Amino acid sequence: MSNGKVTVRPAGEEDLGRLNDIYNRYVVETHFTFDIEPMTLEERQEWFTHHAGTGRYRVVVGASEGTVVGYASSSRWRQKPAYETSIETSIYVAPDAVGRGIGTRLYDELFKSLQGEDVHRAYAGIALPNQASIALHERFGFKRVAHFTEQGRKFDRFWDVGWYEKPLGSA
Repeated sequence: MSNGKVTVRPAGEEDLGRLNDIYNRYVVETHFTFDIEPMTLEERQEWFTHHAGTGRYRVVVGASEGTVVGYASSSRWRQKPAYETSIETSIYVAPDAVGRGIGTRLYDELFKSLQGEDVHRAYAGIALPNQASIALHERFGFKRVAHFTEQGRKFDRFWDVGWYEKPLGSA
């Protein structure tokens, strides 16, 4: 991966293949997502239909020299209507692009794009251990509000999950 300039912009349909490749590498190689099977492109396209590019649910990508190197999203946290003003955020950066500040750029753009939206809280579940993700979330004002023990099983072991919360919008 070159150290070329990274451009952060809203994701488009044309980004989904690369976005899915980045995510699926985490599925196969890490405990950071509790998906066990790689996501198909059709599943990713269906997921993307819930992220309009406006409103609460969005996806931004970071691109370097025309190649997507990471993405961040805000998604519905829970299905019940009273949770509508809460979002769950996710962020994934290509392994060869980690440590270049791309995660910071992605979250910065995502949270700027959410200003003025009717969003009250952001939540992030972080499978532990994952010190880099914890540091990124804390840099953006997330605070740990829960620690669930052995919440998920992957790679023949159980993993804890820290849940983090960030206030958004007006009180």
